[in-house]
Amino acid sequence: MKLDAVLHTIDDLSAIPGTAASAEERGFDALWATEVQHDPFIQLALAATGTEHITLGTAIALSFTRSPMTLAHTCWDLAALSKGRFILGLGTQVKAHNEKRFSVPWGPPVPRLREVILALRAIWDCWREGTRLNFRGEHYSFTLMTPFFTPPRHRYPIPIWIAGVNTGLCRLAGELCDGFHIHPLNSPTYIRQVVLPAIKEGANKSGRRREDIELSASVFVVTGETPEQIEFLRGMVRQQISFYASTPSYRVIFEIHGWGGVAEELSRLAARKRWDEMPALVTDEMLATFAVVASPEAIMAATRERYQGLLDRVTFYLPYVPGGPFEFLWATALNSAER
Repeated sequence: MKLDAVLHTIDDLSAIPGTAASAEERGFDALWATEVQHDPFIQLALAATGTEHITLGTAIALSFTRSPMTLAHTCWDLAALSKGRFILGLGTQVKAHNEKRFSVPWGPPVPRLREVILALRAIWDCWREGTRLNFRGEHYSFTLMTPFFTPPRHRYPIPIWIAGVNTGLCRLAGELCDGFHIHPLNSPTYIRQVVLPAIKEGANKSGRRREDIELSASVFVVTGETPEQIEFLRGMVRQQISFYASTPSYRVIFEIHGWGGVAEELSRLAARKRWDEMPALVTDEMLATFAVVASPEAIMAATRERYQGLLDRVTFYLPYVPGGPFEFLWATALNSAER
């Protein structure tokens, strides 16, 4: 099981090459950039300049807010800049953010994301093999590419991963993608009963095996060397669980454990912006279900035991900051003999 890190979305972007170099030196297998406060592709371009072998990926970049042609150019250049270390991870986001934050139309996400993936591969095939660009779909059409706009050819593969929660996106990942990002709000039960069967169904459709799709998850952890650290992480994780569970499209994760009513109540509180009341609804049982709770020395062993046979790689739900407040966690996890 590979241990990855999430790139801290710091305001000083000039610090990213140093942070990435530190993550590589420490022994993380991959460094993931998120699309929250900064563009993930700019973050990874900076990270590529400070590293030589660590994998660099988006977890995630938004799918529908960019033209697939624009996305194709960005990913092509990042693959060249990193010498083949780049992974494109795509996510759909939810309806409200697409329509209200980005002013882009919303419809059934699975058919549209399928077209994004197929369009990207058609464009890259055109650049790599010189094939005629002739992609025609319901949402996108790409039929023009001239030598002036064709980037320099390279042979670096560009793996495509997607993220999702419900079975439709899981099936799409199994059918078409190289990997799948499982949502941070997860449990082994949810992965076994929802994610894996849908991944396998999609893989069977295209004559593939489940092993052809790499599975990764960001994992909540509650640990610490002092009571203050433990309580800080316990409170942070409760807050994040309550926030994610209030999203209706994520409700399946609570429902599978019999907590659908709690998720509905969290949605009602969120709609009224009563954020401070929400973490109290997350019980100790829920915390233990959705987070790895262990001492720093045991955190990696506990993570492996929890996800063995389910995940190929994990990322702790904490940003990597060299010398930061969670240095104890990186030191013990990376030095774990069981890793």
